[in-house]
Amino acid sequence: MGNPKGVERDFEQLERRRLKAAKLFDRGFHQGEVARRLGVHRQSACRWHQAWKKQGTKALVKAARAGRKPRLQPVQLKQLGQGLKAGPEALGYGTAIWTTWRVADLIERQTGQKFHPGHVWRILRSLGWSCQRPAGRATQRDEPAILQWKRMRWPEIKKKRFSNIEP
Repeated sequence: MGNPKGVERDFEQLERRRLKAAKLFDRGFHQGEVARRLGVHRQSACRWHQAWKKQGTKALVKAARAGRKPRLQPVQLKQLGQGLKAGPEALGYGTAIWTTWRVADLIERQTGQKFHPGHVWRILRSLGWSCQRPAGRATQRDEPAILQWKRMRWPEIKKKRFSNIEP
């Protein structure tokens, strides 16, 4: 089931809760009472109780990190950040726009690790980068002509409700 999106797990708090359960088991409380007092599901209390009976309190201590180990080391992430700041032109691309394909190429060139472009955004987010639109506009842009088109031509071609259709 997990946590709601964007909610981080507090591993120290979870460990404290399990250790409270161990103290309650030690004092003779039943699994259901421990679950009620700690506000957890009875199945969790049952799992904790089984682990506690087999290995004692040490079985309820915080485990190592959750999930898969990262493929990129902190040094490599720092190097990647510097490569991103240098811009895509440094890799030989013609424009100054980073795409996920280009970032995946940068990662592979710098670290040898292949990442699917669809997953690169997670790495970018961890580095503090976000999706941006280019700030510049075309130098040939004719603002008066655009304004006139919006006032005159657009209302003519915009869809209108059909009010005179007979059933």
